[in-house]
Amino acid sequence: MCGIVGIFDMRGGRPIDRGVLGRMNDTQFHRGPTEGDLHLEPGLGFGHRRLSIIAPENGLQPLFNEDRTVALVFNGEIYNFRKLRAELQELGHEFRTPSDSETIVHAWEQWGEDCVRHLRGMFAFVIWDRTRQTLFAARDRIGIKPLHYAVLPDGMFLFGSELKSILSVPGLPREIDPHAVEEYFAYGYVPEPRTIFRHAHKLLPGHTITLKVGDSSIEQKKYWDVPFTPHDRMTERDMEGELIYRLREAVESHLEADVPLGAFLSGGVDSSAIVAMMAGLSKEPVNSCSIAFDDPAFDESNYAREVAERYQTNHQCETVSKDDYGLVDTLAHLYDEPYADSSAIPTYRVCELARKRVTVALSGDGGDENFAGYRRHRMAHNENRVRSMLPLALRKPVFGFLGAAYPKADWAPRVFRAKTTFEALARDLTEGYFHGVSMLNDRVRGQLFSERFKSSLQGYSAVEVMRNYTKDAPTDDPLSLIQYIDMKTYLPGDILTKVDRASMAHALEVRVPLLDHQFVEWVSGLPSSTKLRNGEGKHIFKKALEPYLGNDVLYRKKMGFSIPLAAWLRGPLADSMKKAVLSPLLRDTGIFNEQYLKRMVDEHLARLKDHSTALWQVLMFEAFLRKNQA
Repeated sequence: MCGIVGIFDMRGGRPIDRGVLGRMNDTQFHRGPTEGDLHLEPGLGFGHRRLSIIAPENGLQPLFNEDRTVALVFNGEIYNFRKLRAELQELGHEFRTPSDSETIVHAWEQWGEDCVRHLRGMFAFVIWDRTRQTLFAARDRIGIKPLHYAVLPDGMFLFGSELKSILSVPGLPREIDPHAVEEYFAYGYVPEPRTIFRHAHKLLPGHTITLKVGDSSIEQKKYWDVPFTPHDRMTERDMEGELIYRLREAVESHLEADVPLGAFLSGGVDSSAIVAMMAGLSKEPVNSCSIAFDDPAFDESNYAREVAERYQTNHQCETVSKDDYGLVDTLAHLYDEPYADSSAIPTYRVCELARKRVTVALSGDGGDENFAGYRRHRMAHNENRVRSMLPLALRKPVFGFLGAAYPKADWAPRVFRAKTTFEALARDLTEGYFHGVSMLNDRVRGQLFSERFKSSLQGYSAVEVMRNYTKDAPTDDPLSLIQYIDMKTYLPGDILTKVDRASMAHALEVRVPLLDHQFVEWVSGLPSSTKLRNGEGKHIFKKALEPYLGNDVLYRKKMGFSIPLAAWLRGPLADSMKKAVLSPLLRDTGIFNEQYLKRMVDEHLARLKDHSTALWQVLMFEAFLRKNQA
């Protein structure tokens, strides 16, 4: 696991400043504290920080082919590298190292841009081919590993694993993108391909970029998508059996490492499933770790302990105070742009704990996206059943009126006694789902933003992010469409970003077997009725796991990695929150409605309303501004 950076002259062979490249590389020291190196030649500079996982003595990068005409910097792991190596050797390629990195170099020589289709793993890499005068960048299919890029006014192309690396380069404009601000306050993160800065971008998951010397055009090219291709008819028992077979195979492929390896174990279905499979594949006890909270309302460590005892893992659990709120500025530094998922705090702590014993940890992330496990999936599914009964022309005025009238519509059926539900039913599926999952809905954002800022948006709404995916989606099944939207937005933009930054902050590599692309492809073809049934998400996943996990683990209420945010902002964080939200720094941006900010603070502190979500988002935005002002 590594951090990569680089500078490429799109116009020709101008010299690259070693000092600038070195500073870029140093910003990502935490991603690879084992070793680092730079490579410079006319028109090109590559930098790399390495955390040794496979072949520790032979994986130094940048890595070259035999005649040094092809150079690679790579962040990630290739899980099929042994099979791929043998295939390439049969085709005449000679290897100098046992590392997985070298397979990418020879795959590029053999297949060019199609090399990514042969790779199974998590990766972000950039290749320079001097003979072809071509720079090629690629990101893995799901978006597990990040890659940011920007172009300077003088035609220099910059890239880096983290945004901070390219922000360290003099001359890069730091103009904030209004559309990104709108998206942040809707989603709680800035979705790909935007960053918070107008002139910096993220490479989309499953995409590549090919640059040629003398050509200034930059186009992201898609090479993979979640297929959602239905399987041939199978019984559910057969599906369950094949699911376990494929899950075990995915986990086994992720166990390749020459350093201590373990697993996160929260006590939830997904992490428990990973540990159960690992235990069946390992001769030694699995190293598992979890964190407990000193508040029972947020603690699920007893379920983790149950799984650990069942599989006799080498388990470690540490208790974290529910008032572990001292990471606000740390998070601003880690994420480089506004990021408002408060579960980043416990995620940071569990990575910190895991790194005390292991260098690689397997995670259960991806189970909810694969198997429709979120409450939001159930809500959207139920709403869509109502939508299907009435045309939009009728739904819009009826439910629009009810949404505006709520909470006075007490005569309505209990299931509909929710303002958000009424408002969602007045919309189509995509807009309704957006309305339901937005951290701050359209109405709140309309009050939060100043009139001047709203004018700068020129009518743009963050729902367009979801609409762009909906129009090209490979499925028209409503539940599958919702899963697809999450896989393109929430999964890479929130979940995987959170895990990458939190783990890399501690030089820990986290692997996600449930997001192995072959597993994702197969699961996507399962009927949606096997995923969400009778209000129960992950139906077939849980049924398949019944021989491996107890019912109290499989069928208990989902807790998630939550923190007592509302109480923090009324208690130990109250003064800091008030100071940040009402700060001159925020006022001077011209983005916010100052009166509404003050109203939120006053109402929240007086316990008149719970504005914790909005206040936390503003607090993290202010922390981002302070960091980038320094």
